[in-house]
Amino acid sequence: MGHMWVSSGRCATAGKWKLIFGTFCLALVCALGTQAHAIERDAFKICQSQIYALCAAASCFVLNDVAYCKCDVEFGDSISLAFSYNGGDVCTVNAQGRKNGYMVSTFSVPPSIVRPSGDMAIYTCPKETSDGAYGQCDGGVCFESTKGQTFPGFDKRLAEDEIICSCPITVADPSSAKIGYQIAGPYPCQKSFLKNCSSATANTKTGSKIYVGAPTGSAIALSRLLYGRGNVPPIHRCNFE
Repeated sequence: MGHMWVSSGRCATAGKWKLIFGTFCLALVCALGTQAHAIERDAFKICQSQIYALCAAASCFVLNDVAYCKCDVEFGDSISLAFSYNGGDVCTVNAQGRKNGYMVSTFSVPPSIVRPSGDMAIYTCPKETSDGAYGQCDGGVCFESTKGQTFPGFDKRLAEDEIICSCPITVADPSSAKIGYQIAGPYPCQKSFLKNCSSATANTKTGSKIYVGAPTGSAIALSRLLYGRGNVPPIHRCNFE
């Protein structure tokens, strides 16, 4: 989320999610390149007029190497990697969830980060020093049964328009990262929130609190594909460089 995407197909991840996340990174890079229009059709899918989970500004509770993130339930158009398979894609899966007790996490710009009224902002974790963990929620599956209920790691009962989504965890590696990553935090800006870029605070231990994140530039890239280049909502950014 944040500034312009830096062209690189290498993104630091952990374990079995490396292939999925690498595909996400590479697809975004290509989408902003000279072959953008062809790549958009192949790599991404806009789900129109669907109920979906919006996790872009969510916090998560770590349990057994999986991030369980408190996301918002939204209706409208959203975008995701297509995750195509024989007979469907991410939009097909999400549509089927309406009658089967689940939904899929896809992307649109969270109202909470939009200027001037939003109370959150995008923070950039620099590639040179950031070794923290974050949730990668694109395509995550969310459970209708959690709406309005309590869930470990969250102090308050979820509202009826909130849902828990299961998301893989990415761990940044500054020794090999070509770009940083971005997470959503409080606005007005608080420099102390950057502690969440560090593994001392944001890690994969059970009981940890982490935030949903994405490689630097992802939110802008996806927003341009979803809304059109000239229609991206203005967002709060916290830059401390």
